[in-house]
Amino acid sequence: MATLKVGSLGDYIREQRESTQVSLRQLARSAGVSNPYLSQIERGVKKPSAEILSQIAKGLRISAETLYVRAGILDERESGDVVAAVLADPTIGERHKRVLLDVYESFRAEHAAEVLPVKQPPARRTARKTAPKTTITSKEK
Repeated sequence: MATLKVGSLGDYIREQRESTQVSLRQLARSAGVSNPYLSQIERGVKKPSAEILSQIAKGLRISAETLYVRAGILDERESGDVVAAVLADPTIGERHKRVLLDVYESFRAEHAAEVLPVKQPPARRTARKTAPKTTITSKEK
């Protein structure tokens, strides 16, 4: 089993909490832990149990497995394991296997996009304001 990576785990929890715009108090309440304890986890002072990580994951609406991997409780699985398992399953047809793998890859790509910070494009300049058009009234004709 891997060693506990407390500092990076706390940073990750804080990043996830801030990206979802949840306050420390809100997450503590939804995870069923105290504010000071959650703060200590985020700062890397405390080592949370797997059960507490599961509660925090539920509060963040992410998979508990993600936090277990970050904490070093679980080793990260390679995507090839999932692909190999789907391809080796004799109970489903080739078309269904392809659909499953397509969905799986789209979820992985979506998750990777959420995890990586997205650089915002520079603000576009708005068009110059032009003088308002004047209309000729019937009296001016």
